[in-house]
Amino acid sequence: MFSAIADVLRQIGSAIATVVTLPFRALARLFGGASRGGRTRHG
Repeated sequence: MFSAIADVLRQIGSAIATVVTLPFRALARLFGGASRGGRTRHG
């Protein structure tokens, strides 16, 4: 019984991790491309 609960919690945790890291990954790619573009404005 406990193993089943642990399995469900593990699946939920992995799903939440993917959902949370997706926007950060997109932001990192966006800011990375902007910084590499050379048109970054400071301030």
